[in-house]
Amino acid sequence: MKLNNKVEIPSVGIGTFMLSPEEAYNSVTEALKLGYRLIDTANAYVNEKAVGRAMKDSGLNREDIFLSTKIWASEYLNDNAVDETLSRLGVDYIDLLFLHQPCKNYMHAYKNLEKAYKEGKIKAIGISNFEGEYIENLLKECEIVPQVIQVEAHPYYPQDTLRKTLDKYDIKLMSWYPLGHGDKSLIAEPIFAELSKKYNKTPAQIYLRWHIDMGFIVIPGSKNPKHIADNFDILDFSLTPEEMGKIALLNSGKRYYNRTEAQLEQFSLWRPDFER
Repeated sequence: MKLNNKVEIPSVGIGTFMLSPEEAYNSVTEALKLGYRLIDTANAYVNEKAVGRAMKDSGLNREDIFLSTKIWASEYLNDNAVDETLSRLGVDYIDLLFLHQPCKNYMHAYKNLEKAYKEGKIKAIGISNFEGEYIENLLKECEIVPQVIQVEAHPYYPQDTLRKTLDKYDIKLMSWYPLGHGDKSLIAEPIFAELSKKYNKTPAQIYLRWHIDMGFIVIPGSKNPKHIADNFDILDFSLTPEEMGKIALLNSGKRYYNRTEAQLEQFSLWRPDFER
């Protein structure tokens, strides 16, 4: 998939949210062996060091791995946040660097991302959870339009409103909670069982393929080797427009993540244990 600055990004990768350092190391190691080339982590996941070690130990060339991570809110006024993130990961550059939440001082942090982008320390700029007024305000003030936004997206909530803005600026959407936060009722929707039989894939694989056919980048996370393999085995088929239309009928506006302003305030106060 080509971003609005011509940088290319794999359409499917592995996420490391809620994985311990040891789990992240093992999952990334397994994923890279299987052919994954997109790895997503974050300051707040406290596993960046492990992700960096797994990349190095894989024996792959650095330029063959697309690495994305996120600056946490407590670091928005830290002008060394990018360099410190590079150091933790043990890399010379980051392919895609996000701001994790639209907390106070986010424009100061965004300016630092723009500076790092111009210096070649990052290849693309991302924003995470910047929906509604937050993305609109950022687009009014930024010098460099972001390349990617990471948000909750799934058939119950396909981000119809946000995508109108994204299409205008050619900003790609990266899905988190791509499997509906493990909601069994979503996976159990009859359309996924129907398509599972047709394509000889699991319902979860059909569901992940939906993200790709929507034009989304998808980063399912797992520490189970079989699930890691299954989540990547979605590149040999595609859904028809008619099938995509049937899945579109599931759109109910249901979200699993409903952040409050009070939580945004707390995010700015919490600092991850970067030494883990």
